[in-house]
Amino acid sequence: MAVSIMRTPVVAMVGGGQLARMTHQAAIALGQSLRVLAAADDDPAAQVTPDVVIGAHTDLEDLRRVAAGADVLTFDHEHVPTELLDKLVAEGVNVAPPPQALVHAQDKLVMRRRLEELGAPVPRYVGIESAAGLEDLDALARRVQGPMVVKAVRGGYDGRGVRMAPDLAHAREIARGYLAEGIPVLLEERVELRRELSALVARSPLGQGAAWPVVETAQRDGICVQVTAPAPALPDEVAAAAQQLALRLAAELGVVGVLAVELFETSESALLVNELAMRPHNSGHWTMDGARTSQFEQHLRAVLDYPLGDTAAIVPVTVMANVLGAPRPPAMTLDERLHHLFARMPDARVHLYGKAERPGRKIGHINLLGDDVGQLRERAELAAHWLSHGQWTDGWEPHG
Repeated sequence: MAVSIMRTPVVAMVGGGQLARMTHQAAIALGQSLRVLAAADDDPAAQVTPDVVIGAHTDLEDLRRVAAGADVLTFDHEHVPTELLDKLVAEGVNVAPPPQALVHAQDKLVMRRRLEELGAPVPRYVGIESAAGLEDLDALARRVQGPMVVKAVRGGYDGRGVRMAPDLAHAREIARGYLAEGIPVLLEERVELRRELSALVARSPLGQGAAWPVVETAQRDGICVQVTAPAPALPDEVAAAAQQLALRLAAELGVVGVLAVELFETSESALLVNELAMRPHNSGHWTMDGARTSQFEQHLRAVLDYPLGDTAAIVPVTVMANVLGAPRPPAMTLDERLHHLFARMPDARVHLYGKAERPGRKIGHINLLGDDVGQLRERAELAAHWLSHGQWTDGWEPHG
């Protein structure tokens, strides 16, 4: 007797990294199929997803192949040229988020200008697209009179494409270097801030929105190393303002899927928008264990226009710590380190990405749940350091 297999929605995701890998996990639970466009068959998502297209996100034919027959095309990174996405849309492909929204996560200058138009708070800045525009830097320096941040307009992430300049002379030198390579730059004031926050929301095509608790992020060398959910001691009115701002931006920009709004909280408890990401985001990895609906499931719900899930936290505090490749290879294998970690911390929720270990590379993350912020942060840092280096930072020896 022939067995009839029910057709389930097919979501095509451009990119085969860890975000696609974790989206695949969520797709299985929802009875969906995830197809990925991966650069190689050993990419994190390609290792676990049966439906893989090997190709480049900059090649129109490869994009057509991964989108063929899919209900929607979405992304685990923002680097797909929008002119190619415009062609897909013209051919009838359902792209989410659409290219006119995605460009705000690709181009920092487009993003800053649009946010200003919408009245969203941003650091003082100037965009320079050629050497002739360097004179605009002097005008910014007169307003800021302090250290500056120089950012490549496109392509930067995890600290790449971002340089700190202590004064005007250094800012001009850094900007000239980028411009000489044909890279436009965004120069902005270095904000005096209390901490960095992230407001994570999701939006469906019909306009339904949902927001998770606002989180605090900790950075090291431009890379997020720890997230605390919810952000400790954040006044309710500030948290609500951050969520409402993120939901408003999602609606105004036409976002479909998950949107992360990275924020600076200044010493006056005011908020400034730093960056936007239109995909599942590192600041939302805590939701895999600490929220009723993870960001990966929610992204799928949103791009397929399902009703969005409950974003409430299931415990008072969740702390996420990224596991980064160590400067030197540890003596133990990663699997051996995992054995020892579970012996010492059986409550640790570990998510590994199937990546080879390289210095500074994100190879996984750990979630710890509870109610004591300080204790959870300390344990999360200890656990992440052990998985990275094979050493306990407090001098304890592993079990076994």
